[in-house]
Amino acid sequence: MKNIILNKSKIDKIVKRLAYQILESNLNSKEIVLIGVYQNGYFLAQRIFEELKNISKKKIDIFFIKINKKNPIENLIFECKKESLKNKSIVLIDDVLNTGKTLIYCVKSLLDVELCSFKTVVLIDRNHKKYPVKVDFKGISLSTSIADHVELILDDNDTYAIIK
Repeated sequence: MKNIILNKSKIDKIVKRLAYQILESNLNSKEIVLIGVYQNGYFLAQRIFEELKNISKKKIDIFFIKINKKNPIENLIFECKKESLKNKSIVLIDDVLNTGKTLIYCVKSLLDVELCSFKTVVLIDRNHKKYPVKVDFKGISLSTSIADHVELILDDNDTYAIIK
């Protein structure tokens, strides 16, 4: 059984709000760098990037980070050179925060470089953290059982989040 918890319209509104929150938290930054966790986090980052371009004249870059969720210590792949992030305002974006494992290993890998600021964003926070991660901006908090599976569905014609 699956239930739609966010439809395209709601996701669009959340993306707009997240873009404003990111901008407001980076008013004194010259440049904002969005880093999306590949694949769905990067999709969300692209949506936020488009929204930020509409509301700000700041320089905004977007990259992805690929992580092996089964073995997050190995094979982290960055689309950019980490050194290019030095003294920049970084926003790490993922779709769903479950245990916090993916987010904490991505954060850890980005802390090799001195940054101006570092914020985290998720569309859905499930509140089942096993790792000490804090999300700065979230679309929604969702109380679920640990057995539930929350997924962001990306389709050419539609985007929605389901719980099954």
